[in-house]
Amino acid sequence: MCSPIVMDRPSGIFVRSSYNQEVYDAWMSERVFRRLSKFINSKLGIKVPPVKKTMLEARLRKRLRHLSIRSYDEYCDYLFSPEGQRDELHHMIDVVTTHKTDFFREPVHFDYLAKKALPTLLSKGLLGGRKRLVVWSAGCSTGEEPYSIAVVLSEVSKRLKRFQFLVLATDVSRQVVETGRAGIYEEEKIEPVPLPLRKEYFLKSKDRSKRLVRVVPGLRAKVIFHQLNFMEDRLDLREPLHMIFCRNVIIYFDRKTQEMIINKILRPLVRGGYVFLGHSETIHGLDVPLVPVAPTIYQKI
Repeated sequence: MCSPIVMDRPSGIFVRSSYNQEVYDAWMSERVFRRLSKFINSKLGIKVPPVKKTMLEARLRKRLRHLSIRSYDEYCDYLFSPEGQRDELHHMIDVVTTHKTDFFREPVHFDYLAKKALPTLLSKGLLGGRKRLVVWSAGCSTGEEPYSIAVVLSEVSKRLKRFQFLVLATDVSRQVVETGRAGIYEEEKIEPVPLPLRKEYFLKSKDRSKRLVRVVPGLRAKVIFHQLNFMEDRLDLREPLHMIFCRNVIIYFDRKTQEMIINKILRPLVRGGYVFLGHSETIHGLDVPLVPVAPTIYQKI
């Protein structure tokens, strides 16, 4: 284990101590919790109420141990320093955000995409002259969702002449974006994928002891990964969006922030385009230009 980072209080410069001891199992004070929760809310829009103090403490303890920092106070000092904002901030974002996802999670959405949403867009000529469908997986986590979308659209493209598609995949976490871009998963992760599609779109590792698979190059080329923070960044596109999957994302924000984020992500979506939310999310009471067309599925008006 590396030696602890400690704060040289008079100069404000971080130095490494000369001793090598185990990190203390520190407790997070209420003052530090308020400081961190306020920062997370302003930076990411994520609400961290007092009931989640233990969860935040447990997740950040991993970073204290990795850095050999002995207390949450020292961690805060480091995080908010210029060095911390440059080197530690993205690690903090990785550990405090939730990345639960699966291939073909909430499968009814993928059925609706192929059987209803896409035919509607095509019949109304909403894809434009290029006939290229652009789908945004907003909050893509480690890539299972955008690759699931790409598999469905790749199957559709076999039946439709000149049909093209592109999937944009974004997440606030640099780590999960890099994982998604690599497209490498443990074999059990692709169990929800029907067997014929597994054989066509995933390659098994040559080293069978690792039991890994990788998304085939042709499909990976159809999915573009990018790190994006809803609270700070905007999605600049050369062509309009036709569908947005933003599932199990806004649940972590308060209602005011939910309304702001939805209106923000809707800007590049064509009128008549579709939005897919998670099964526990709703736009009820929000001032957003959407109308429901199926449970948790909406169209822009």
